[in-house]
Amino acid sequence: MTLLGLLSVGILMALRIGLNAMERSSSRMNLNRRIAGVHRILDNQISGLIPALASCTPQGGVKALVFQGEPSLLRFVSSYSLTEAARGYPRLLEFLIVPGEKGEGVRLVQNEIYYAGPSSLQPICLGVSPQPTGAVLLQLAPPQTSPATFILADQLASAGFQYLREVPGTNRREWVPFWREKELPFAIRILMAPLRPDPSRPQFRTLTLSVRVNRDPNYPYDDIDPPPQQ
Repeated sequence: MTLLGLLSVGILMALRIGLNAMERSSSRMNLNRRIAGVHRILDNQISGLIPALASCTPQGGVKALVFQGEPSLLRFVSSYSLTEAARGYPRLLEFLIVPGEKGEGVRLVQNEIYYAGPSSLQPICLGVSPQPTGAVLLQLAPPQTSPATFILADQLASAGFQYLREVPGTNRREWVPFWREKELPFAIRILMAPLRPDPSRPQFRTLTLSVRVNRDPNYPYDDIDPPPQQ
C-alpha cells in the first residue's frame, strides 16, 4: 500500500508538471499569435491607405486630405478594416493612445467609421486649417472610445506615432511627431514599449510600416477628374 501510494503521488506530480508546462506553452503561443496578428492587421490597414479628400460643407468648397497625424492620434481612410478585412467598404480608421486598465500603462485602441465619399465626414468635420507648408488640414472632432472600440495592444509602458518626411531642399528624411505636409508620409512608425519587459516572452515592440500609395492627392488625374465635355 505504501509503495502504491508513493507511485500515485509521483504520477500525479508528473501530470501536474506536464499540464503546467503545456498551459505555459499554450499561453505563450496564443500571445505570439496575437502579436503577429496585430502586426499583420496594422500592415494591411496602412497598405490599404486611400488618399481620400473630404470637404466640411455640403456645397463642396475646399477639400483636404483625410490624414491626421499626431503623437497620440492617427486617422486615415483605408480599404482594410477589422470588421470586413479587404472585402468591405472603406473605413475612416482612428488609432488612439488611451490609459490602460486600472491606470496601469497605456493601450493602443482603434475605431472604425464608414467612409462613403467626401461628404460622409461632415458630421464630425469642424473645418479646415491652412498650414505654413502649404497644406490644408482637415479638422475633425476629437475621437471617442465606445464599446465598439477594439483594443489592439495592451500593457504598454508608452506608445505613440511618428511620420517619415523628406526635409525640404535636401535628400534627407526625418521622423516627425506631427504631420503638417500636403503629401502623405513615406512611412509610419508605431512606438510601443512593454509595461513589464520580459525577454523570455513575446511582447509588443516598435513597428515601422511603409506607406505604399503612389498617387499624389493634390494632382488631378484624368481617371478621377475628366475634362468637361465640349
